[in-house]
Amino acid sequence: MENTITRRCAIYARKSTDEGLDMEFNSLDAQREAGEAYIASQRMNGWTLIPERYEDGGFSGGNMNRPALKRLLADCEAGKIDIIVCYKVDRLSRSLCDFMEMSKKLAKWGVSFVSVTQQIDTSTPSGKMMLNLLMSFAEYEREIISERIRDKMAATRRKGLWAGGCVALGYTLKDSHLYPNPDEAPVVQRVFRRYIETQSCQTVAAELNADGLRTRKGSLWTKSHIYRLLGNYAYIGKINYKGEIIQASHEPIVPQEVWDQAHEFLAANAACKPADEDACPRRSRVVGEVYFPLKGLLACGHCGGPLYPYTRKKNGRIYTYYRCQRDSKRAVSTCPIRQIAGNVVENLVGEKLLAALRAPEVVRRISENAEQSCRAILEMFDGEFWKEATSAERHRIFQLLVARATLRTDRLDIEIRTEGVNGIMEEIENECDQH
Repeated sequence: MENTITRRCAIYARKSTDEGLDMEFNSLDAQREAGEAYIASQRMNGWTLIPERYEDGGFSGGNMNRPALKRLLADCEAGKIDIIVCYKVDRLSRSLCDFMEMSKKLAKWGVSFVSVTQQIDTSTPSGKMMLNLLMSFAEYEREIISERIRDKMAATRRKGLWAGGCVALGYTLKDSHLYPNPDEAPVVQRVFRRYIETQSCQTVAAELNADGLRTRKGSLWTKSHIYRLLGNYAYIGKINYKGEIIQASHEPIVPQEVWDQAHEFLAANAACKPADEDACPRRSRVVGEVYFPLKGLLACGHCGGPLYPYTRKKNGRIYTYYRCQRDSKRAVSTCPIRQIAGNVVENLVGEKLLAALRAPEVVRRISENAEQSCRAILEMFDGEFWKEATSAERHRIFQLLVARATLRTDRLDIEIRTEGVNGIMEEIENECDQH
C-alpha cells in the first residue's frame, strides 16, 4: 500500500452578524459540519482535521481585524496548518485586495485553500484562476451592498429620521426614534445655559466635574466634550447631514434662541487663537496678546450675571474691561457695577489669592512637597509675585485656583479650588525635581 503524506486541515467559519449565534445549531456549526464532511471525503489523500476551531461570529468579510482569522494566519505561519477549508470563498474575505495579499502569505508558508461548495483548490492552476474570478465577484457584491446601505441611510436622514450612529446625550433611542431623556436633558440644557453665562467651555466642564457629573461613558468632562455638545444640531431638533441642516422628527431640548446665543459666543471665540489650555486671547498688532484671566470666573454680585471681558483701543494701546452682561442688554443701565477695569479687578483677585497661598497650612504643605523652607515659600509669594509673573502665568494660576469671583460695589468675594492648590503644589514639586 502506497504511503500518503498527512495534510493538516483547519476549518474557518464566519458570519457577518451575531444574529442566531445563540441557537443550538447555528450558521457557524453548519459551515464547520460541511467542512468536516469534505475533509472526511479526502481522507485517502492524507487529509486530517486539527481540533482547533477558527470561527468569527459578527464580523464583516471586508474586515481583516478578526480574532479567529488572526489566530488562523498565525498558526499557518508557524507551520501548524497545510490546508484551510471554508464553506465559500467569501467566508475568508470579501475584499479582493485583502485576499490577494493573504494568498501571497499562504503561498509563502506553503498553505493551500479549499472551498467546499465551489470546488476550488489553490494547489492547482485552474483552482487559482477560479478563485480570482470568484473573489472579484465577491468584492463587487460587497461594494453594491455597501452602496445600497449608504443610499438608504442618506434617504432616511433627508427625511429627518434616525439612521443609526451614536445617540446624543440627552436622548434615548426607542423604536428607531429619539426621545428626550429626563435624566440627561437637564445636563445638556445646563451646558448651554452656563456657556452663555461664562463663555468658557473649560469652566463649564470643571463645574460639571465638581458636581460629580460624568459623560455617558463615565469619564470626566473636558472642554472638547463641551464643544462637541454645543455643536450638535440634534438638540434643536435638526440633523446635520454633510453640511446640510435638515429638520428632524424628534423633539428639541434646547430652544432655538438659546442655541443662537451660544453660537454667537462660539463664533466670537473661534476668531481668537488659544494661547494655552484655557486662554482665548484677542490679538493686537500693536501690543501682541491680551489675556483675560477672569474670563468665565467673574460674576456681578448685584445682577447675578457674568462679567464678560472686552477691549478698547486708545492711542495705540489696548485697555481691558469686564462688563456686566445683563446690564449691557438693558435699555437703561440699572446695575451699580456696570463695568470695571481689567487690571483693577485682576489685582484685587490676585491679592486675595496671595493671602490664601500665604496661609500657614498651605505654606506648610507646599514646603513639604517642594522640600523647601516655609520662609522660601513665603518669599516666593510676596508682594512682587504678580509683578514678576507673565500674563500667561497669571491667567493659568487664576484659572487653576479661582472657582468663582463675585464683585460688589463694596467688596470682592472669591471661592478657591482646593484641587487647584494641590495642582500648584504638584507643579512646584515637578519644577524642583527638574532642577
